[in-house]
Amino acid sequence: MRILALILLLLPIAAQADDHAQSVETIVNEHILPGFERFDSAATNLADTATDHCEPESEELRAAWNAAFDAWLGISHLRFGPTETGDRGFALDFWPDTRGVTPKTLATLIADEDPIAESPESYAEVSVAARGFYALEFLIYDQAISTAGDPAYHCTLIQTVTADIAKMAGDMADEWNTVWSEQMLSPSPDGLWHTDEEAARELFKALTTGLEFTADTRLGRPLGTFDRPRPARAEARRSGRSLRNVQQSLAALEDLALGFGLTDETLRASLESVFARSQKLAANLDDPVFAGVDQPQSRLRVEILQQSIGDIRDVVSQGVGPSLGIAAGFNSMDGD
Repeated sequence: MRILALILLLLPIAAQADDHAQSVETIVNEHILPGFERFDSAATNLADTATDHCEPESEELRAAWNAAFDAWLGISHLRFGPTETGDRGFALDFWPDTRGVTPKTLATLIADEDPIAESPESYAEVSVAARGFYALEFLIYDQAISTAGDPAYHCTLIQTVTADIAKMAGDMADEWNTVWSEQMLSPSPDGLWHTDEEAARELFKALTTGLEFTADTRLGRPLGTFDRPRPARAEARRSGRSLRNVQQSLAALEDLALGFGLTDETLRASLESVFARSQKLAANLDDPVFAGVDQPQSRLRVEILQQSIGDIRDVVSQGVGPSLGIAAGFNSMDGD
């Protein structure tokens, strides 16, 4: 009887271990690997486009930049593995830039016509503030930076920044395909993740941290306080895509969340419902750079969007987390 009781006790644990393995496999094969491949393709296209269209006002260049940025937002929440190696994540999206380091660094490079911009390999050694999507946004959208200096040098700088982005994208895709997917799919005592549960926790942390960043930073920074709103702090406002970044991030995080094998149909439906509500609120906002946060009615709509993401976080922490055996009090920022 004691043996039978022990078996019955262990059955839920074994089933949960199988759930962890299945969730990790689904997310790696259907979310991570395709996401990095899309980013690699879009970043390569961006670099190729810049070869022929390096003028800041070029519609071809801007379209390729936006497409690559969209692809990056599909995986930017995966801040571990190849993204963490060499600070690639920070190099690709150095934001928030609370001290305005990006425009200062770019202005110095342009004023000095620093020859480091002539080589993508050498450029990888410059400050992360002058690399990636936000540096490129200044170079092609900012009124002062986009017109500064010699046009020929400016063209070279754009081409080098895009080539640097493409190199990082290609390296990350290769490393996921050759090393990191195996590490995550086959945990071992000598690997980065020792068990399927640890790998699942890593992915859950990416989900919760991504939601936290979108609500508290992408929306929280421009909202500021009621007495002191900060619309100029909105992400990617020069290119008019502050709201678009929220929408793209939510879409990617929903794809990740649904990758966890949710056998409870009520929980799954609830998760889909709260994500759909946030996307609907965002689509109806009609304020692409959150310029209206200093007006009571417009501000309220942004606050409601932010609160709706809080509802997603509640469903994730109180529903998805426990279904994975992760306590509701799990802190996405504590490094566990």
